[in-house]
Amino acid sequence: MDLLAGLSRDDLRTWCWLLPIAFALAAGFWRPRRFHWTALGAVLLFAALSAGTGVYVLNHFSDPRWATGGEQPLTAPSFSGTPIAGQFLGPLDSALNGVVGGVNEFLALRQALPVAMDFFTASGWALLASFPLAILAASVTYGQARRRRAEFEEYRATVDQLNDELAQVKRQLPPAGPPQPHDASS
Repeated sequence: MDLLAGLSRDDLRTWCWLLPIAFALAAGFWRPRRFHWTALGAVLLFAALSAGTGVYVLNHFSDPRWATGGEQPLTAPSFSGTPIAGQFLGPLDSALNGVVGGVNEFLALRQALPVAMDFFTASGWALLASFPLAILAASVTYGQARRRRAEFEEYRATVDQLNDELAQVKRQLPPAGPPQPHDASS
């Protein structure tokens, strides 16, 4: 069952763009503070979808969707209908049909290859764009981690200061001992 059989070449290209954009929007709304990783994921998703579409085109190279125009498939002439010698030319018909079938497959591959290369090229550009995005995402994450570490150290210093002040207050209070009985006569 071929799920992509009903999609044209332009539809495939459109879906390769729409799915990463939808992913980026959904994940961006879900986790807006990690949008740098979402953007990188969307670019990598685009690269994977484009490469997968290119492989799909090459696996289905005989599909007429990839035909660019004027070239019609070749047909082999039939020699078996020739009077007198036609019955002896039957094997020649099958050999010619095999050769023509191979040539038609080559022509179909020749028409599908530029379409697949367009998808592979888009995938390559996306992978090229993912390297600076990965460096940017890693540096943003590093900066956020440094800021959190500094805030944590600030909180730790505040807690240590409060502990010191609590210890000073405890030293100023009289030692807690057993309760003293109150003298009722005084």
